[in-house]
Amino acid sequence: MRTILITGPGGSGRTTLAAATALAAAAEGTRTLLLGADRTDTLGAALGTRTGPDPAEAAPRLTAWRPDPAQDFRRDLSALQDRASSALDLLGASRLDSEELTPLPGAEELALLRALRDAALSESYDLLVVDLPPTPRALDLLALPEVLRRYLRRLLPPERQAARALRPVLGRLAGVPMPAEWLYETAARWDLELAAVEAVVADRDTVVRLVAEPGPAGADALRAAGLGLALRGLRTDVLVANRVLPEASPDAWLAGPVAQQRKTLEEWRESYDVRTVAHLGRDPVGADDLADLAVPGVDPDAPVPPVEWPVTDRLGEDGVLVWHIPLPGAVREELDLVRRGDELVVTAGPFRRIVPLPSALRRCTVDGAALREGELRVRFAPDPKLWPRTR
Repeated sequence: MRTILITGPGGSGRTTLAAATALAAAAEGTRTLLLGADRTDTLGAALGTRTGPDPAEAAPRLTAWRPDPAQDFRRDLSALQDRASSALDLLGASRLDSEELTPLPGAEELALLRALRDAALSESYDLLVVDLPPTPRALDLLALPEVLRRYLRRLLPPERQAARALRPVLGRLAGVPMPAEWLYETAARWDLELAAVEAVVADRDTVVRLVAEPGPAGADALRAAGLGLALRGLRTDVLVANRVLPEASPDAWLAGPVAQQRKTLEEWRESYDVRTVAHLGRDPVGADDLADLAVPGVDPDAPVPPVEWPVTDRLGEDGVLVWHIPLPGAVREELDLVRRGDELVVTAGPFRRIVPLPSALRRCTVDGAALREGELRVRFAPDPKLWPRTR
């Protein structure tokens, strides 16, 4: 199944174009699921039909779904209280009733990720269109599975579960209670669920479709978005330039905005596959207006080029291995690298990611780095203590 993740700067019309993309695919005979994340029913406003926590048919071969974070939060916390009932009773704590539970910050993101996983595992659809939040929040959302899995592995390492039979003895020797079995089981279940979401995001058939309105504000936001997506290793298919004004217009006052849009589009075409969507002169509402937008289509069978971070062998020439990390739009002064064990902490502008080193580079030391033509090249020199010796 092809997955299209649609995002863009706030106010760029991404929700409208997500609805139009899903509707157009369904009209061509593709079984499509449209997934939204907004608290308010912005998807329903665009489609002209209400959407909610239960998947419902919005048009022939089109299902719309807007998960309810409150419902998922109450269910998860109730299950956690059930598992920790003995510990809560020991502490004299009183349980929280589902009626008094209010979702905490982050519940919306977790609900959307769970829905994304469930939709991807379903065999009922050929295409999944996801209306993500504005780009900064969308990048945090897409990074969440990887970050949470790393936290779980550090706080509750899976290898420590092998000593489960020794926990009572270790607890008496250490004088402190050891983690209970249910805690490891819960961590393993969470890790499995997060891994499934991470696999959907990293799948070769998953792409990000950017939506932006051509102009100075859209250009700045798009530049940051491209850097964030590159650091996450996410693929983009097309950039949709929304609300493009007509070149030939009898209104003289449009000449300035049209010229500004034209200049921005020329700059974008140097880096992206740009598709334009005309300004209708009104807010699109309902299936007819969405069809008039003539959004770019989706080919479920079209190949998606992978994002690669290759390692080149320059041991013979320079005595180093070079790790190539594409970071278009990165600025040298805003780059930072930290080697931490078998991981590399990469900071690019406002974005940060901790990535595991390829196996060959774990036996090396960092020998320097350079940013050239939108690509970060990190040099690694073999560590004589760890590198195999040759006779």
